[in-house]
Amino acid sequence: MSCIGVTRPHLAGRRALTSRRFASQTSDMAQTYLLFDLGSNEETVQQARHKLESWKQAFRLDKKLQYKLEREQPAASGETAEEAESDKTEKPKPARAKSKSKPKAKSGETPHEDSGPVKLLVRLYFSGHEKLSEQRWLDRIPAEEPFKSASPKIIRENEPNFADILKQFDTLE
Repeated sequence: MSCIGVTRPHLAGRRALTSRRFASQTSDMAQTYLLFDLGSNEETVQQARHKLESWKQAFRLDKKLQYKLEREQPAASGETAEEAESDKTEKPKPARAKSKSKPKAKSGETPHEDSGPVKLLVRLYFSGHEKLSEQRWLDRIPAEEPFKSASPKIIRENEPNFADILKQFDTLE
């Protein structure tokens, strides 16, 4: 018995690889941003960060819930930055003197202990068929304790300042 190729006359007229393109089956995912002003309390910032990380891990929200912190420098550090620039223009100091003048951070301290106010930007990135999940997170996050007192603000894609927030989120680390 020999193998004979099976022909399909109903598929002969279709060119599968070179025919017209079909529309994508996936739609763009909606982005919603939540802004929180956490103030300068480092404990509140770390509590909020820890809560978001635990939610990401527990609910498998790796790409759907992302956040970034924006730390503003206090006014006093702005003056020291100007002084440092004037020192650089006058006369460069030897490398040893610079290394001795830096205060050493303790093992438990973060480098941002005495920084200014911190803003938290949270991005919710759900697809069109997950509207209920997105709404539940939009209701849940601002209602939880570290976020409740941080004056939450929700910015959706159709709002006028969305482009500014998108650019700000992309520039943060």
